[in-house]
Order: sequence, then structure tokens, then C-alpha cells
Amino acid sequence: MAMASPQTNASLESLVLGFSNLRKARSERPIVITRGQGVFIYDENGKDYLEATSSFYCAAFGYSEARLIEAAERQMRELPFYVSGMHRTVPAAMELADRLAALAPFEGAHVAFGSTGSEANDFIIKFMRYRNVFRGQPDRRKVISRWGSYHGGTSLTASLGGSKSLHDSFALDMSDHLFVSQPNYFTDHLDGESEAEFVARLARELEETILEAGPETVGAFIAEPVCFSCGFFPPPKGYFDAICEVLTRYGIAFIDDEVVTGFARTGNMFATETYDLKPDCMVSAKALSSAYFPISAIIMSDDFYGDLEAHSDLNGMFAHAGTYSAHPVGAAVALEVLNLMEERDMVNYVRDRAVTLRKRLDGYRDHPLIADVRALGLGGALQLKAEGNGEGATGTVSGLSKAVMDASMERGVIVRVTGTSVLFAPPLIITDAEIDEMFDRFDLALNDAEREVSNAA
Repeated sequence: MAMASPQTNASLESLVLGFSNLRKARSERPIVITRGQGVFIYDENGKDYLEATSSFYCAAFGYSEARLIEAAERQMRELPFYVSGMHRTVPAAMELADRLAALAPFEGAHVAFGSTGSEANDFIIKFMRYRNVFRGQPDRRKVISRWGSYHGGTSLTASLGGSKSLHDSFALDMSDHLFVSQPNYFTDHLDGESEAEFVARLARELEETILEAGPETVGAFIAEPVCFSCGFFPPPKGYFDAICEVLTRYGIAFIDDEVVTGFARTGNMFATETYDLKPDCMVSAKALSSAYFPISAIIMSDDFYGDLEAHSDLNGMFAHAGTYSAHPVGAAVALEVLNLMEERDMVNYVRDRAVTLRKRLDGYRDHPLIADVRALGLGGALQLKAEGNGEGATGTVSGLSKAVMDASMERGVIVRVTGTSVLFAPPLIITDAEIDEMFDRFDLALNDAEREVSNAA
């Protein structure tokens, strides 16, 4: 039995909680997490929760991996901080860049660092524009992304995804942003439309978007191999082949956002292997350090990077750096993550656990509340039969979706609910027995939600 931690006396007046109702967050005490062990976290009252989504898909090695803690402590004692820039850096950053370049899906890769996934995506758009200025194409500024995606919370990256209501509410500058559809075949295909026809239609949509904007104004297309924020819909067969053919024809860079899907989540080290992708750049974060310390990486092909270097020759330097980019502690923790990935053969471990995850998810196919089941690697989703599967796949949470989310918290399993999709992406270290416990708890929550909705009706 876990010992309850004493409640903090800290006020609720000071802390601003994102993705929360701000007034409610000041008036109602949030869940306060005080410790973690393996795939479980514990609140200030001692209640345990199985974290079924790795805290925003981050905590690949759970919440108590001693080797990551020790790596951070060693680096803290040796050199707690030094900036990388102005022809100065630290050994951990150099080694990490080499290790990531060796894992990259292209030869001769080059690596820049940031602190967060948001920052890394922001930086790569900045780099793309710098590159195009050198190439004599300064008008190639626009970026195509997909509705419902999430690429970060900065002013620039928030403009890459989300919804029109999000853009409008923050008065974001949308002048250089274009959007196409997500490859969500289950919710968005036309009556009688095959997957191949659906893919062809999305490729035409992309080309029409490019032509309408003017190919000479479009610099990049950014996409996650599997978009978790829109409800976890693995793309249909042939989707990326069709999309990349269009991008190549118009000379548009493909930025692969692997902030969530990188480091074994899909059953390969990166989803580039899962889908045989050949991007120009790849962005990673989250599991890179198992979120034990903020760090992100921008991995560029030699061709993409070469123009940055040539432009810096003209200017005398590459006028970009970040105070905390390549932070020595973050780099040291990330290096230990890579060591653990290799020593524990995490790719094959995930593939084995994925069998159990899929089996449990498949058990919901005939459930009266479930419209669809999706799984890939150690991630998956259940589509709820609520508020119209076509229109309610993404966006705000209400009705049955909210009841399922609330009931899951009560039953001690933390899932992520997006529209009518219930997402599962537990820490990679989860065992088969813990996967069973995760779904046993969720079974109870789903029954609770079904009763609540029936009584409300």
C-alpha cells in the first residue's frame, strides 16, 4: 500500500495550467502527482494510476529508471551547464550528435539541438527559410501541414496544426500556413471509396493546394508518420508514397515530425523504418530523454544541411543558437536512453508487447460503444460510437468521451481522449501483466461511463 504524501500548502492562485480551464484550475484542486514507480504514478493522497499514455507520450522508461537519474547526476557534478555555440560545446553534445546521425534514415546526417519538440519544429522551419534564401528562393516560406495535427505551442508551431478556432483565439499569423486533410480513412472516406481511392484523393488535394498557393511559395510539408493528436489513425497503405511523389515533383522539403513516434514507439527505432520514409529532415524529442530532462534534436540530410553551411559562409556565421540547446545534462540523459535502448533490445521488446496490446484492443471490436480499433507498435486507439464518428473524430471532448476520460481517472488508469478516440501509448517498459492490468482497469471505467451516459439519457 503506497504511503500518502502530505498535501502541499502551495496556493492555486499562482500556477497557470495549460490545457485546462484556467478559472477551474484556480478554484478546484488539480490532481497533484508526487512520485512515480515504473509505469505507475501516485498522487498526494497515495492513489496509484497506471499512466497509459506515458505523460504526453514522453516517459518511455517510466518514472523511476535509476540509470537515467544517475546519468543526470554524473553530468551535474562534472559540468552542470555550458552553452553550445560560438565555437564552443561539450563532449556529451558531440557524442549524442554522432549517435543520432548514425541512426538517421539518411547518410551524412547533421544534428542541431533544442530543448523541446515545439522548439525543434520551430527551428527547422527557420532553417528551411534560411536555406531557401541561400538558394535564391526567399518566397518559399509557406509550410503545409495537416488539420488536427500538433507540432508545438510556439506562435509558429501552433499555426502548423490544431484547428481554425485555435488559430483565431490566439490571433496567430496564418499568412504562411496551408492545410490538407489527415489520412483518417475510417472517419473521412467517402461512401464506397476504397483506401487506394482515398489516398489518391488526398494526393490530389495536396497538389491542388500547392498549385493554388503557387509552388514557388511553398517550402515544406510537415507531418507525423502517425498523428496521435488527431486520434491515432495509422495512414492507409501507399499514403506517404503518393504524398512524397507530389512533394518531390514540386521541390518541397518533407519534414518528418517524430517527436512522438520516435524511439521504438511504432516497433522500429523511428517510424521512418515502419513506413519506409525518406524525409529531408527529422525532428525528435520526448522519448529521446524519456522526458527526464528537456532536449530535442533536428536531424538533417547532408543535402539540406549543405545549403545552411554554404549560407553561413556568405554571412560569416550561422546566426542561430539556443541557450539551453544541447544542454549537457539533457545530452547525457539522452545518451543513456540510447544505451538502454540497445542493451535491452527495446525495439524487439516493444514488438513483443505490441502483440499483447493489440490482442486486448481487439477484444473491444464487438463492444456496443466501440466503432473502430486501431493499433501500431505500442500505441493504439478505440473509436467511440459518439456524436457522429465522421465529425467527432477530433476536437473537444464531450458526452461519452468525457465520461470515459473521467471514469478512467477514477479507476486509476490515465488515457488520452481526443474527440471520440481513446488513446493508449504506455511507457515502453510496460510488461504483459501490466498491459492486462491497464485494460482491466479500463474495462471497469468503460462500464462506469456506459452506465453514466445511460442514466443521463
